[in-house]
Amino acid sequence: MFGFGQLIEILKKNPKKIVFTEGEDSRILEAASRLLASNFLHPILVGDPEKINASAEKSGFNIRGAEIIDPMKFDRMDEMVELFCELRKSKGVTPEQAKGILSSANYFGTMLVKMGIADALLGGATYSTADTVRPALQLIKTKPGNTIVSSCFILVRPSATGENEVLAMSDCAINIHPTEDELVEIAGESAECAKIFGIDPKVAFLSYSTLGSGKGEDVDKMRNAAHKAKEKYPNLPIEGEIQFDAAVAPRVARTKCPQSEVAGHANTFIFPDINAGNIGYKIAQRLGNFEAYGPILLGLNAPINDLSRGCNAGEVYSMAIITAALA
Repeated sequence: MFGFGQLIEILKKNPKKIVFTEGEDSRILEAASRLLASNFLHPILVGDPEKINASAEKSGFNIRGAEIIDPMKFDRMDEMVELFCELRKSKGVTPEQAKGILSSANYFGTMLVKMGIADALLGGATYSTADTVRPALQLIKTKPGNTIVSSCFILVRPSATGENEVLAMSDCAINIHPTEDELVEIAGESAECAKIFGIDPKVAFLSYSTLGSGKGEDVDKMRNAAHKAKEKYPNLPIEGEIQFDAAVAPRVARTKCPQSEVAGHANTFIFPDINAGNIGYKIAQRLGNFEAYGPILLGLNAPINDLSRGCNAGEVYSMAIITAALA
């Protein structure tokens, strides 16, 4: 099952470049120093080199070898501006406007990914989620066939067998009230994400009802979404609508849905809305002693991930590895 060792081994074989949009932040600098010492992931720090080096020296972090790019002195800015204007031509963005927008590290960093200078981006230590996602939607855009960006949390805790217990939960951070079709898309993306972390996905569309035991619009939405997902992903084990206890407890599953191959063994959970998802993963994190990694953004053409503004350096380091492994 999942451990960071597997992801690191993958990256050692094919090291990636990851851009950090908040290069002066002490948490970013600490994580970057750890990455540089390991040599399986190459950090690019956005910001003023003098300020970044001074901040690193003051905090005692060795960032020698890090690539630092100042938006104000970027030698390919004309090329970046031209591409930006092309990407935003429907909005009538002028080169002068583009230069102003690209002075913001979140847009500049996203364009570094778009231009292939970096493989992935990690931001949000000081930016809001919206400020990380908006440039990604405008410039990186969604994968062909996808209509939304969603998110997944990977939850990890040691189990009695000595291996890690690993779960995936979606969407806990982006889509407030996903539609049936959006839930189908979220389920497919979450299952693919789960596989990267060693999960053999068994997907549960969660509800307060199990296979018709309850009534209501929310029940219908999850039942219909599960049905559509089964049709779209015929090789993916899916159940729904299903209550959480029936999804994870074999004894309950034998009573409530004895014919289901997923019930009692689900490990990839699709929530009906952001309220349920956000509350659910935080209950697992705080009361279930799971480590929560995310939100991992799904559905984009390149790995762009968002940090919590309350994150610590260890979380930055872990999310950098996860983000690069998605590239």
